[in-house]
Amino acid sequence: MEQAEQLKLVIITGMSGAGKTVAMQSFEDLGYFCIDNLPPSLIPKFWELIKESGKVTKIALVIDMRSREFFREIQDMLVEIENTNLIDTTVLFLEASDAELVSRYKETRRTHPMAMDGLVTEGIKKERSIMEEIKGDAQIVIDTTSLSPRQLREEIYKNFKTQDAHTFRIEMVSFGFKYGLPIDADIVMDVRFLPNPHYIPELRPLTGLYPQVYDYVMNFPETQEFYDKFMALLTTILPGYQKEGKNNVTIAIGCTGGQHRSVALTKRIGEALAKHYRVNVTHRDAEKRKETVNRS
Repeated sequence: MEQAEQLKLVIITGMSGAGKTVAMQSFEDLGYFCIDNLPPSLIPKFWELIKESGKVTKIALVIDMRSREFFREIQDMLVEIENTNLIDTTVLFLEASDAELVSRYKETRRTHPMAMDGLVTEGIKKERSIMEEIKGDAQIVIDTTSLSPRQLREEIYKNFKTQDAHTFRIEMVSFGFKYGLPIDADIVMDVRFLPNPHYIPELRPLTGLYPQVYDYVMNFPETQEFYDKFMALLTTILPGYQKEGKNNVTIAIGCTGGQHRSVALTKRIGEALAKHYRVNVTHRDAEKRKETVNRS
């Protein structure tokens, strides 16, 4: 009988203001299914749903543990779950100095959850006392006092990233300028200077995904020159995006209607980048003309 794949469960906790939000976002980038502040009483039901789906193998739960009773309740719930030997549980505790926590609360103008009617320092002191035992039980403790959000992400990647986890993603989008710019684009390239297949009657109803349209666009010297120079630019800047901690970059390539030139070049560039990165390709407006004709 084939043994079920072990579920990786990370419980993210720690001092308020120490970076749990950044941590959760980092685990999302690592492919974890993330839930913020799940009540411990719901953990058994949640586990049942996960088992039924059979698709989720990595989960990160951000759990507020400002009381020892709350922490013990979580431990009891995990014990009660059947087949707990199939769960690899790691408690990640985020720490920071009192001075840094005070500075962060003042910067965000938030009220410490344990100092609703008092000083931030008193809330931190009370919380630190309560969470001392929890910190001692944690498998991994990260002190974020001198870490930027990017550095915290790097620490989490170092501890939890597996070989099959890709944290950097490229979104390639072809579009038509007549329908507007993609509002989430980081890089926009205009290829309306290239010869337009729209004026070739037999190519007009097709898209850049058809071999005859793709070859028409690519066979012009100016297309090859643009491709070579743009790929050289991307080779230079994409590693920089990664180094700065950016998790995804959207590259939009546009022509007049988003049907021919932009589609062909997005296809080619996407295939080239996919040899080195995780790439998703979308042709936003490729079928817009057909939809318009059908409606009329």
